[in-house]
Amino acid sequence: MNEQRPDPEQLLSHVQDEAEQQRRGQLRIFLGYAAGVGKTHVMLEAARRRLADGVDVVIGYVETHGRAETDVLLEELEVIPPQQVNGQNTIRYALDLDAVLARQPQLVVVDELAHTNVAGLRHPKRYQDVEELLDAGIDVYVTLNVQHLESLNDVVAQITGVTIQETVPDRLLDEAEIRLIDLTVEELRQRLERGQVYVPEQADRVVQRFYRPGNLNALRELALRQAARRVDEQMRTYMQSHAIAGPWPAGERLLVCVSPSPLSERLVRTTCRLANELDAEWVGLYVETPTGERSTAQHRDRVAQTLHLVEELGGQAVTLPGNSIAETVATYAQTHNITKIIAGKPLRVRWLE
Repeated sequence: MNEQRPDPEQLLSHVQDEAEQQRRGQLRIFLGYAAGVGKTHVMLEAARRRLADGVDVVIGYVETHGRAETDVLLEELEVIPPQQVNGQNTIRYALDLDAVLARQPQLVVVDELAHTNVAGLRHPKRYQDVEELLDAGIDVYVTLNVQHLESLNDVVAQITGVTIQETVPDRLLDEAEIRLIDLTVEELRQRLERGQVYVPEQADRVVQRFYRPGNLNALRELALRQAARRVDEQMRTYMQSHAIAGPWPAGERLLVCVSPSPLSERLVRTTCRLANELDAEWVGLYVETPTGERSTAQHRDRVAQTLHLVEELGGQAVTLPGNSIAETVATYAQTHNITKIIAGKPLRVRWLE
């Protein structure tokens, strides 16, 4: 067997990321697919366990909506009083960012990551408050529903007919530890009917439309996929930093070999369909060999067009230099946990060769 060595650039990047994470606070996201699945409840239970383990924990902002079972979980936890902001004929409450920074706890609990702050605060969005806490070296627990991810905004609108106004950047999910809070659609709708899900009066009609079984099933699938994707990314990072040859038996990842052949686009479309059937990520890889320097302008244009098609269809286009196409493809497949490789075969009969 060939000895597997860590790629120097990947190893350096991993070391730099680890050093940055040691300086920066750790983010844990309690991810759900709709209000009422139990994100806040599970988050507070986790915070109480950390407190019992000797961690300095404070509550930065939690909205209980008057639920007795949530209020009970706040007992024994130090609560930073919320900041009062005077609005038009009303008083609004918000996370007191400066008070938390001055307190410097090890862990702070903040509900509703996608919330929009009241005008006049330092940051317009609560997730920006959380980023400042992380930069200060404070760990943060937050709750988030999958429909608030920026990249899914148009998908959620298409599924539910409701355009979500409050969104957060996907980079937060990428850097966080994810705790998926799941509940069957039937159980969630029963909770809604029993009045156990907080529904603002002014949004009652919208929420009732939002909580249709079809919508909830689609949102639940989105949340499951996001959690699975994050776990898969963490696994690939671990494999690369420890020079572990793939593939590991986890989620499917496809690779299609791109060439100047006129049939390459057909291969790309076939791979896209297969990836959709398998719910898999996929890559279009072109290996640029030394002999490729003598290729015609038509060939180079065809490769560029095919790689552009890969990106249009939702794949990742990659170009790598290499002396051997087979060896370069195999090495990439091992280090990136590729489970299936799709390649074309020559049109002419080559049995004599």
